[in-house]
Amino acid sequence: MAKKSKALRAAIEKIDATKAYSVEEAVALAKETSFAKFDATVEVAYNLNIDVKKSDQQIRGAMVLPNGTGKTARVLVFAKGAKAEEATAAGADFVGAEELVTKINGGWLDFDVVIATPDMMAVVGRLGRVLGPRNLMPNPKTGTVTMDVTKAVEESKAGKVNYRADKAGNVHVPIGKVSFDTEKLVENFKALNAVIAAAKPAASKGTYIANLSVTTTMGPGVKVDSASF
Repeated sequence: MAKKSKALRAAIEKIDATKAYSVEEAVALAKETSFAKFDATVEVAYNLNIDVKKSDQQIRGAMVLPNGTGKTARVLVFAKGAKAEEATAAGADFVGAEELVTKINGGWLDFDVVIATPDMMAVVGRLGRVLGPRNLMPNPKTGTVTMDVTKAVEESKAGKVNYRADKAGNVHVPIGKVSFDTEKLVENFKALNAVIAAAKPAASKGTYIANLSVTTTMGPGVKVDSASF
């Protein structure tokens, strides 16, 4: 087991591991125990009581956080003609078609979000092995396969985040930066929680949110009482 650093041990000592804090307390404590020498990301981690092997219990989607993420996404759009012009006007960083496939297959990955019009998905599909493992593949469920490229680009730039349950039912989503006011982080957290709660599958039995915590890059996790929402 890796040895904990002095800074991490000091941060852990400030947290009561037996307690589930209110959302406001947890966010404030996560900020307080962040010891990174940069503006760390604040992330929420859910463990949901779902069986993702069943198609009716898979959770995936996207939302725009009220106060953004603190990071301006670099947006790439696969489109042609008028839709390409629309994407450029909306503020997309990169717009193109087949030539982008060649560039990406050559190792270029200087982008955070990929959007495509439906007619371009046959082209984008050739990048499945590159984009898929990085969760960058456009998908209608996250609003990244669409004819409304203006909306998709603007939302991505405004702080859109994706959420998806992994094989163990875990969902990890960034809600901002340590430099954010606590109130803004709490507002983002509450907005995210409302979306996750609303996504509960009808087939899910028992306690839906089995465990919930908030943490910062390199920092310790702080348990959150889901009832505090």
